[in-house]
Amino acid sequence: MARIRIPSTIVIIFVTVQTGFLLFMYARYSSFMPQSEEKPSQVHILILSSWRSGSSFVGQLFSQHPSVFYLMEPAWHVWVTMYQNSAKVLHMAVRDLVRSVFLCDMSVFDAYMPWKRNLSDLFQWAASRALCSAPACDSFQRTDITSELACKTLCGRYPFSKVEEACKTYSHVVIKEVRFFDLKVLYPLLTDPSLNLKIIHLVRDPRAVVKSREQSVKALARDNGIVLSTNGTKMEDSKYKVMQEVCRSHVQIYETATLKPPNFLKDRYLMVRFEDLVRDPLSEISEMYKFADLSLTPRLKSWIYNITHGQGPGKKKEAFKITSRDAVSVSQAWRNVLSFQKVKKIQEVCKGAINILGYQLVDSEKEQRDLTLDLVLPRRQNQFSWSSFGPKH
Repeated sequence: MARIRIPSTIVIIFVTVQTGFLLFMYARYSSFMPQSEEKPSQVHILILSSWRSGSSFVGQLFSQHPSVFYLMEPAWHVWVTMYQNSAKVLHMAVRDLVRSVFLCDMSVFDAYMPWKRNLSDLFQWAASRALCSAPACDSFQRTDITSELACKTLCGRYPFSKVEEACKTYSHVVIKEVRFFDLKVLYPLLTDPSLNLKIIHLVRDPRAVVKSREQSVKALARDNGIVLSTNGTKMEDSKYKVMQEVCRSHVQIYETATLKPPNFLKDRYLMVRFEDLVRDPLSEISEMYKFADLSLTPRLKSWIYNITHGQGPGKKKEAFKITSRDAVSVSQAWRNVLSFQKVKKIQEVCKGAINILGYQLVDSEKEQRDLTLDLVLPRRQNQFSWSSFGPKH
């Protein structure tokens, strides 16, 4: 029987073509397969809140952690640049900026700061310990507790490119934002496979929020106009229309996350009340850190104790600063400062939020002034548990 001899070169070519074809088919087939459950290397945390709700304080609890790259309200740049639009219209631009920051892509700021920039051109940059320590600035170590004043003095002239360089060296990227009013706007981020996003929803008694807002009326006037869609006109909130929108947003966010929520929100939403935080700081902070896959360090524990056990309720000039105060006194100050007439009006516009978020209404000035009457309901009455939902949700 005759044998057919095939040159070795043809065999090699055939095997090579066959291998290439198989690799092509595998690549094409795998593109239709479900994506891996493997998460991105970085953890992304969004502190979602509203103005004067203690969010700057909570932001610092994360900012001072040596594993965290933190930015405070980067969407401020969007609102300042596009101030003639409404908050709803700006949602998409804010979301896109936040996504880019989470991915450490700081070129997104080119649209809002087209000039040659330093660190000091970024809104509230000195509130970020990560921008006050290496590799962003050589003056502090990552384990240091930094202050805004010292950071501004020593680090402001470093180039803006240091923001992106520093961001890429951290395991956690944390952003604090007050410019989202609808949780559903964040769904594209929560389902984005390039992000490992978790949301900490910080709320505060609306009556305490109003008391705090009255310390910073001018600073909030432009933001008020955007919330109320006044086409660029600055507004005071004397009739509490902004507070009404803020309260509506907290209810919307909380209910969206807890009443038949989408499955991708599982284990990725945590509601925190400011009042619980100041009453038992270490316990609440430990819970937030556990949620964020972080751990407390001895230095952070000491700093947290000092910052929550200062003297007095804080001064007007400290309205946007993190200073050592008696935190429990701060949370109750509205009961002695606001008139009962104001409290009644706030309760009218924010009744739903007060009830749903676990606060007690007052029916008289006597109840308001009586500090032995606890107006913060126990968490077990309103705390949400995922275990109550089945797999279909």
